[in-house]
Amino acid sequence: MAATRQAIRLAVLISGGGTTLLNLLDKIDAGRLSARIELVICSNPAAERKVRDKLGDRLPPTQVIHRKTFNDVTSFSQTVFNAIRSSGAELVALAGFLCLLEIPDDYARRVLNIHPALLPAFGGQGMYGHNVHEAVIAHGCKVSGCTVHFADQTYDTGPILVQRCCPVRDDDTPDTLAARVFEQECQAYPEAIQLIAEQRVEIVGRVARIR
Repeated sequence: MAATRQAIRLAVLISGGGTTLLNLLDKIDAGRLSARIELVICSNPAAERKVRDKLGDRLPPTQVIHRKTFNDVTSFSQTVFNAIRSSGAELVALAGFLCLLEIPDDYARRVLNIHPALLPAFGGQGMYGHNVHEAVIAHGCKVSGCTVHFADQTYDTGPILVQRCCPVRDDDTPDTLAARVFEQECQAYPEAIQLIAEQRVEIVGRVARIR
């Protein structure tokens, strides 16, 4: 039987409209994810306004740390992780967070990201949102999907934890493919967080193994 524990404490980082944050909250409220969101960090004021309009009273404690007000990645990252430490979050979930972070030693292997393709294909700098889906269609791929991986110091290169697939159809546009991929993201991200909450994940080298 899998080990169980108290709800894992999360910080969720966003740069857009908060659809992934909403999905995590829905899974928590439905009893399908053993987690508690202690802090939401928005990388720009527009993201904070969008997520506040979308979630209203359901919005967890939220802080704007505007990337454009920092001169470099290092100072931005230090401010972000100081806020995360103060919240008591054990695990960080990047949820459409478009800013590169320098991950400090105390949060190594404690930061997750979700990517809208099957890594290691279609990853790296600039590969986010519709850019990814346009590339998948242009390459004639027959399947796409999403990848939940541990974030490291570069884009989309950390150990892979969960992947889910969906078909790419001949008449797909970036919008239709994005919608189909997001359906898989809504399952994959809570699954990955739950595996960590249940202490079932072991990382050996660059490989994440599930016990």
